[in-house]
Amino acid sequence: MSEGRPGVWRLIREDRSAQREGFWAQGFWALAVYRLSHRRLAMRQGIVRRLWGGWAKLAGKAVEWLCGISLPEGTTIGRRLRIEHFGGIIVHSATVIGDDCLLRQNVTLGNRSEARPLEAPIIGDRVQVGAGAVILGAVRIGDDAIIGANAVVLIDVPAGGVAVGNPARLIR
Repeated sequence: MSEGRPGVWRLIREDRSAQREGFWAQGFWALAVYRLSHRRLAMRQGIVRRLWGGWAKLAGKAVEWLCGISLPEGTTIGRRLRIEHFGGIIVHSATVIGDDCLLRQNVTLGNRSEARPLEAPIIGDRVQVGAGAVILGAVRIGDDAIIGANAVVLIDVPAGGVAVGNPARLIR
């Protein structure tokens, strides 16, 4: 493995250390299932991939029901994502989340319309997303940005920017 691409078990350990409650955090369990499910996408076609896919669907549904967190295997999630409070977190499968980000409860990262089902947010590194925030469509959130609680973001947010309100406006 190259230094730039750590293995699945290292990613899981990093995710565990990023959670305040560690092993007991629902966010950790959601991320562990996501990491193992996402690993399947790198496998060659065959029986192992199909069996892994069956397990991934069951485990993913269990996490959704028990933790209230939906992280589809097609999502791209960087290292050490922290899920501060569990529940009501929905992430679109085409979303990209950078390293060292923070998601709080009731966050939605999704598409904006059925006419463009694959347009989803791209979240930079070290982004903090407040409770109840909604980020929709093909928007880019720059590194070190902050999305305020209950913000509805339909615009790009530059690196270091702060977006608040419904609809969101930039205050920095």
